[in-house]
Amino acid sequence: MFFKKKEPQTVDVLGRPFRCLVCHHDLFWLGRAQLNTALATFFKFDWANRSAAHVSCAKCGHISWFKQ
Repeated sequence: MFFKKKEPQTVDVLGRPFRCLVCHHDLFWLGRAQLNTALATFFKFDWANRSAAHVSCAKCGHISWFKQ
């Protein structure tokens, strides 16, 4: 579900089509981001932080985050 593509795409969450929570558009830019914590960053253990998936609406730019 969360791989970089050159154009926006539709997203399914738990087997259902996902729509933007703001404008109800159905195309998204997909990505992953690291969830940094202050303690891990202080000790230079950023690599140990978890990451999360995010989708950015191709119409309004609203970002929705997903733990999995």
